[in-house]
Amino acid sequence: MVAAETIYILLGFGAAMYIAWNLGANDSANPTNMAVAAGAINIRKAILLFGLFAAIGALLQGYMVIKTIGKGVVLNIPPLGALVASIVAGLWITFATYKGLPVSTTHSSVGAVLGIGLSFIVLEGDTQINLSVVYKVVLSWIASPISAILLSMLFYFLFSKLASYLMKKGYNVDSIFRKLFIPGLAFAAYAFGSNDVGNATGVYVSVVRDITGLPDRQTMLFLALMGSVGIVIGAYMWGPRVIETIGFKITKLDYVTGLAAQLSVALSVWIFTTIPSILFGFGMPISTTHASVSSVIGAGIAKTKSLRGLNWRTVAIIVASWVLTLPITAGISFALFIILKSIGL
Repeated sequence: MVAAETIYILLGFGAAMYIAWNLGANDSANPTNMAVAAGAINIRKAILLFGLFAAIGALLQGYMVIKTIGKGVVLNIPPLGALVASIVAGLWITFATYKGLPVSTTHSSVGAVLGIGLSFIVLEGDTQINLSVVYKVVLSWIASPISAILLSMLFYFLFSKLASYLMKKGYNVDSIFRKLFIPGLAFAAYAFGSNDVGNATGVYVSVVRDITGLPDRQTMLFLALMGSVGIVIGAYMWGPRVIETIGFKITKLDYVTGLAAQLSVALSVWIFTTIPSILFGFGMPISTTHASVSSVIGAGIAKTKSLRGLNWRTVAIIVASWVLTLPITAGISFALFIILKSIGL
């Protein structure tokens, strides 16, 4: 049994790196698409900045959400369960990325973990699911896109006023806003790294701690480092696919709308990562994709003062992929884990 668990753990680390790669490939669009779509920076340079600051965010604050997924949603995840959850989430994210769909990697990971938790009801007549944390996570999934839309509209109003003022004073507005995108992109990438690295590595907190005997904080730092490497690689390989979907196919972005959306997603993700961790010990693993797309939608609404500026077909496809993600990953993870346990693994 010990040998089997060792194999599960090694395979699991490979699966975690695979999810981290998927995170970089699918979610690198979230901090970068506004700057690219607004013409402030090209995709290559945007990906470079994303990789650097996402890694910094993962190392400095990644533990906040790693703890939630690893020890909060489901209390104790065995090595085989961690492996199954990683594989299921990773395959779904890969499929969506190949199709150019900005699905929620958070929903994918949490759904797969919930599937493992539900399987304990069938296998042992008990559940390891921490419902109080699950309720907070689901509530954050509702609140985060709403807050992103509202923040984006607020930022658009403020930046519009700033642009008008600068224009009256004779400044080159485009040049000034282009420069503001760089720190905005860095902050957004940092927030992404702090929140999303948990989706790849969070399920291995208990596993790594039991193997190494390290304290939780050092265990989570190791997992954050491992996840950040995979995220950077994925961003370079497939990131441009989804950047084009969000940046160019939802609504037309200029410097004002792009910067408003970028700062909105950055602030939304950082707040939901940091404030809940301070208040009750678990950062919320929100969907950075939800926050990103919602920020773009909010900026589009603010600019046109209506809903006519949005490509509703693209929005509908994206929302449908969100709705399907949780039940698909939870269902597959639930069924696969039960099948593997029933054959003696």
